[in-house]
Amino acid sequence: MQTIGLLLHQALYIYSFFIIGYILMSWFPNARESSLGQFVGRIVEPYLEPFRKFVPPLGMIDLSPIVAIIVLRLAGGGVRALFGI
Repeated sequence: MQTIGLLLHQALYIYSFFIIGYILMSWFPNARESSLGQFVGRIVEPYLEPFRKFVPPLGMIDLSPIVAIIVLRLAGGGVRALFGI
């Protein structure tokens, strides 16, 4: 059971890095239009969409990915506590 919890925790941790990479891609022109950017976008956008409905942008800055990462990290901590890792 701990193995499942560890795999789930690691998956959440890696997914948060996908979100960070997607954020960094917005700093470079046409990075999100590349094949890698489109792949990461298909993975990350469905998760970020609900947060964008609740977290308003601050001018040109979208804060929803930060909230999404915090929720992922809290979920990872919950997984660790639940599975006793």
